[in-house]
Amino acid sequence: MERVNAMILSRTGSDVTMIPEVANHLISSGGKRLRPMLTLAMADLCGYQGEGQVKLAASVEFMHTATLLHDDVVDESDMRRGKLAARMLWGNEASVLVGDFLLGQAFKMMVEVGSLRALDILSTAAAVIAEGEVLQLSVAKNTETTEDEYLSVIRGKTAELFAAACEVGPVIAGSSKANEAACRSYGLNLGIAFQLIDDALDYGGVAAKLGKNTGDDFREGKITLPVVLSFRRGSSEERAFWKRTLQDGAIEDGDLEQAQTLMRKHKALEDTIERARHYAKMAKDALGLFPASPMKQALNDAVDFCIARAH
Repeated sequence: MERVNAMILSRTGSDVTMIPEVANHLISSGGKRLRPMLTLAMADLCGYQGEGQVKLAASVEFMHTATLLHDDVVDESDMRRGKLAARMLWGNEASVLVGDFLLGQAFKMMVEVGSLRALDILSTAAAVIAEGEVLQLSVAKNTETTEDEYLSVIRGKTAELFAAACEVGPVIAGSSKANEAACRSYGLNLGIAFQLIDDALDYGGVAAKLGKNTGDDFREGKITLPVVLSFRRGSSEERAFWKRTLQDGAIEDGDLEQAQTLMRKHKALEDTIERARHYAKMAKDALGLFPASPMKQALNDAVDFCIARAH
């Protein structure tokens, strides 16, 4: 990871001073670096001996950072990882354009690795993530959203990058198709579990832990799984509350507390975490093909870490 971090810093360099300023504001703000760690871990698990995993891991982090910069503009977010979002300091235009710069640098590093298959996996992921974001726009503020529709959104916008980050390791290691599929499955299911825990934390977490304000999803009118479950299980009066606050955006004092009360009443947060546990189990089972090793244990621990954030 030290080499990945050095690579990240060297590739944010530009003669245009605003680019490293904006990029490093987010990159140095203490993200978990979970996705690049997964790339390194999977390459190691599959016995890879070369150097390519460092550039691919840095590419994955750049793709993730670019989507965060773009997301904050789309969502009009003020905070990111406990700091002011880049768009609050440099404006929406700079955030979008620096995100584009990072995507360009990511693809450049993928090409340098020389694996056409890894390039295919990560470039496909970039397209799927964008599709997930657009799908989220189309269901935004729609309280009638089904659980299936919501899962389609998070598969695209969150889980796909986890899946691609995990799949490129066995690919550059020249591992078997079965191992590739297993690593991808681990990443996809971990990504879904990770996002579901995030959704629960937005209504039941602590701002310091989240790196954003509790209730941001609520204020932005985001339809997440706790909302879907509360809406489906609620009375007509309760559904009218969700429509007023999320669809119409008419949020009044005390509405966030009311939303949390309804979620507790219908066990929406507990069940969201339970769903996350289900995907977490699938992630662990996907690695069943691999013999016991310290790296396999570390990957299983990563799954436990994602779920433990809810407590």
